[in-house]
This record gives sequence, structure tokens and C-alpha cells, in this order.
Amino acid sequence: MVDGDTIYVMLDGESVSVRYIGVDTPESGWPEPDPECFSREATDLNRRLVGGREVRLVVGEEPYDPYDRLLAYVYSEGRMVNAELLRTGAAETLTIPPNDRFADRFSGLQDEARAASRGLWGACQ
Repeated sequence: MVDGDTIYVMLDGESVSVRYIGVDTPESGWPEPDPECFSREATDLNRRLVGGREVRLVVGEEPYDPYDRLLAYVYSEGRMVNAELLRTGAAETLTIPPNDRFADRFSGLQDEARAASRGLWGACQ
């Protein structure tokens, strides 16, 4: 586990950094000295959703970001983790074409979380 929107997975016996497509969670403090509001909660939720579990990855049209992280939609126990982070208010949308397959769905989930003051929308406003 790295933070709220990045995990490590084992692929073919190798540890690979995976960045969730379409979402951005508050920064945990690195490289900045202080964590952003709701970063710990986002990281904790991510850990509860995927920690120690087998996940399914659906890699984006553009498979890697400039930091060489694999870009993917991540599924755990039948749920898309990217969407769950938005639904609970632990993340904001981050749309970067061509990895924008679920942009409309993600925007709707963010709007619902914001309207209900869930997660960062209630704690950090």
C-alpha cells in the first residue's frame, strides 16, 4: 500500500506499482512535509478495500504514467475500487485521456459524494 490511489501488486513474481485511473486522493505528505486533509482516511479505506486481497486489474489505453506506474481500474471482491473511493468521498475525479472510459460515471459519483458532504467533501471544506 502506498496511499489512497496507488498500490503495489505482485505480477508474475514482481512487485508493480499501480495507480488508479480517474481518481486522485489527498496527498499523504510525501514529498511535502504535511499530509493533506483526509489523506489518512483515504489511505485507510484503500487498505480496507484491497489490503491482502487478490485484485483484478483492467489496464488503461495508456498503460503507464510518467512515473512508470501501471494505470488501471482495480477490482476487489466484485467492486471497482476507483469508483468506491469516489462514492465515499475519499477521492476527487482526475480525468486524463485516453484513460477516460468511466469519466461520466466517476463525475456522477463525485457529485453525489459532494452533495452529501461525504468524506473529504465534509471534512475538508
